[in-house]
Amino acid sequence: MQTARVEEEFREYVRARGPALLRAANQLTGHPLDAEDLLQNALTKTYLAWDRIQDRAALDGYVRRAMVNINISQWRRRKLEEYPSDELPETVIVTDSAGGEVHERLEQALQGLPARMRAAVVLRYYEDMTEPEIARRLGISVGTVKSTVSRAMAKLRTELSPLQPPP
Repeated sequence: MQTARVEEEFREYVRARGPALLRAANQLTGHPLDAEDLLQNALTKTYLAWDRIQDRAALDGYVRRAMVNINISQWRRRKLEEYPSDELPETVIVTDSAGGEVHERLEQALQGLPARMRAAVVLRYYEDMTEPEIARRLGISVGTVKSTVSRAMAKLRTELSPLQPPP
């Protein structure tokens, strides 16, 4: 009879406080599915300790502390799966002949652009410069940079369209 009372008290607590506790778990994990797992684990610990918790007003604190502790333990466990090493693994570089062809076609297409268009594209996408920086470098307005880069990219897209066979 005692067990039935404990189970009913616990069910009522979960019904009443479950949504708020799930929000707290979601804040801890940042992912809804992980939050559900975390809350389930914390509620399991709480149920096992239900008889030892004298102050029922402190239940939320107990569950939240359990969630924090479980989350930290899981984080530590994941962290220990990676071990430092003095030797780096050998990296295999796969050369794709088609990839080289794409770069070659891109170089050819760039060479086919007028000088200012080519300069604007190279400064924007290879040198990662902002439009104002390109405008200062080339001595043109920011609007001219935008339109020049836009027209150049349209030409490159047309030239490198996968529907066209390579020249």
